[in-house]
Amino acid sequence: QVQLVESGGGLVQAGGSLRLSCAASGRTFSSYVMGWFRQAPGKEREFVAAISWSGRSTYDADSVKGRFTISRDNAKNTVYLQMNSLTPEDTAVYYCAARYGLALGAKHTEYGYWGQGTQVTVSS
Repeated sequence: QVQLVESGGGLVQAGGSLRLSCAASGRTFSSYVMGWFRQAPGKEREFVAAISWSGRSTYDADSVKGRFTISRDNAKNTVYLQMNSLTPEDTAVYYCAARYGLALGAKHTEYGYWGQGTQVTVSS
């Protein structure tokens, strides 16, 4: 079992940056693949990025490639999402998720644990 709590969301102007954090409880954090998803009003939940348990492998959605970076610190039980060059299209609730296993999943149905979400709003 793992519990996830996101933080770091807020209001930012287009072109700006934010760093989201997701703190996980549990002693087996390093056993989980971690992912970030987002959901805008009226849209389906969308994959953003995933990172392997070791942090050596990552997988980014095309829409954020080159702008967002996922990372993790297993000593702190925390995963991060550094978001640069933000646009209004990035406005959404961002969710942290965890799945037990090795594969870097991009489907929200592959993740069994979810945080409550943090709002990111990008103004034009």
